Amino acid sequence: MITDEVPEAVPESDVLRYTAFATDPGGGNPAGVVLDATGLSAKRMLAVAAGLGYSETAFLVPGGPGEAAGSYTVRYFSPLAEVPFCGHATVASAVALADRVGPGRFVFATRAGEVPVEVDKGADGVLRATLTSVEPHVEEVGDVDVTEALGLLGWSAGELDAALPPRIAYAGARHLVLAVADRDRLARLDYDFDGLAAYMTARELVTLQLVWRAAEHVFHVRNPFPVGGVVEDPATGAAAAAFGAYLREQGAVTAPATLTLHQGEDLGRPGVLTVELREGDRRVRVSGAAVPIE
Repeated sequence: MITDEVPEAVPESDVLRYTAFATDPGGGNPAGVVLDATGLSAKRMLAVAAGLGYSETAFLVPGGPGEAAGSYTVRYFSPLAEVPFCGHATVASAVALADRVGPGRFVFATRAGEVPVEVDKGADGVLRATLTSVEPHVEEVGDVDVTEALGLLGWSAGELDAALPPRIAYAGARHLVLAVADRDRLARLDYDFDGLAAYMTARELVTLQLVWRAAEHVFHVRNPFPVGGVVEDPATGAAAAAFGAYLREQGAVTAPATLTLHQGEDLGRPGVLTVELREGDRRVRVSGAAVPIE
């Protein structure tokens, strides 16, 4: 167990390393996982996350909603700050638990709310987790805010996809959704790191969800994450859930629907996120594989 009593001696075996939304350790989004963080302060959690350097590390304490078996209280830290919810670290944590106790259902009590996670083993032997988001919502975003964000990205309004207007979407964390009309524009991402970090902090945004629509239910996405001290998140489950809610609210897809999001290709860490929208249920389900990083 990690404690503050030995601040410089964090046992290496206590910090697991998994990549989420990929079956290859070289793909997807790496996450740190501490399966029993009992007694660990927020200060030490942040120090562990900063030392690891991944976009997020999840810290689990056994016992959560109703103290039932399979329940955990979970906190997520980037190298710079705590975030209310992280999808890829949730998937990584659930698969890490399933590696030890077998597939099944877990319930994570997060700062954003209660998040159930189901883990199944496919015919290929790979464990895949499906998280169910908290209640999502979508907000309008003003023209001035959009113009400022575009300037920080080096984009122009004429490069946006008019069919997918800018919005702020939430499914556990806040994300500004900006859709471009051209795949090449998405590939050429180069932005003002400090300026965008300040912009996002002022609006309580966790990432920007930058998207290009390849087909009716297929999207390529990228997620700048300067507020976490990371240039770009390679695969972002929280943003995927928020984006699913956004698409439904905009009438861009009709539930029931299954969406495929490709992320990380431009970083050399390809990952695939599956987003499910069910009829009569506003919550969004996000699925993906996770494997240990050797």
